[in-house]
Amino acid sequence: MKRYFRKFSRLSIACLLMAGGIVLSACEREELGNIPTGGYEEFPDQIDFEKRKTIFGDGGLNLFGSGDSESTGRALGVNSYLWRASLDTISFMPVNSADIFGGVIITDWHTPSEAPSERFKMNVYILGPALRADGVRVAVFRQVQGAKGGWQDAGVPTETGTRIEDAILTRARQLRNQSLN
Repeated sequence: MKRYFRKFSRLSIACLLMAGGIVLSACEREELGNIPTGGYEEFPDQIDFEKRKTIFGDGGLNLFGSGDSESTGRALGVNSYLWRASLDTISFMPVNSADIFGGVIITDWHTPSEAPSERFKMNVYILGPALRADGVRVAVFRQVQGAKGGWQDAGVPTETGTRIEDAILTRARQLRNQSLN
């Protein structure tokens, strides 16, 4: 019985390979004749980029608020002004990960030159598509270096996160005003 199934599986694999070869050989090669042959400079003239259809709709991928979504600055799931302003505001810190679809920016630890025995980390959350005061949240983490050289968690004043949120909102308003002018 096992020998029968071995023969059957080998036979079925061979048939599938032959059928795939027949399908591939049946493809016409004449379709390749439409590719421009005169060089790169001829190719952009043949495509009307304004009329093409994309998976992002007629306007294409809009990250910074031009086109139909100009009033909200919305291109994806989060407000694009808040997204750009967040990246601008925390640009002094190394970014560990950034998810534009989820609206999350996570920085790596940053040690300021004026305080080498402490380091900071931030998580920025953009909470929605609207440019509103409650549309961004910042979590700030701080660690201090102990006597033996290890890092220990330390407290952060509550107004630190609020000040960073205010700076992000101010920058987002500036970006929005620049795009409207």
